[in-house]
Amino acid sequence: MVSEGDCIAIFHSVHRVMKAEKILKGQQLDALLIPVPRQLSADCGMAIRYPFERHAEVQQALTESGLSVAEVWLMQTGKYQILV
Repeated sequence: MVSEGDCIAIFHSVHRVMKAEKILKGQQLDALLIPVPRQLSADCGMAIRYPFERHAEVQQALTESGLSVAEVWLMQTGKYQILV
């Protein structure tokens, strides 16, 4: 589900995740709603997956819309590394 070079954005609520998905898709940014990987949280919440190449654009779109991200993780060399 999460590939090398993918970012995972985690939000404080499902409502915010769904709002983020709508914002990003509205700007034609490659984003997908996924379950939060178990390695990152035991909750059965949702997250947004997008390619690292789009990280700056995604962050800018969310910031401009006033939507804050709780955490952003990057899958690199088979492990998750925190970015934000």
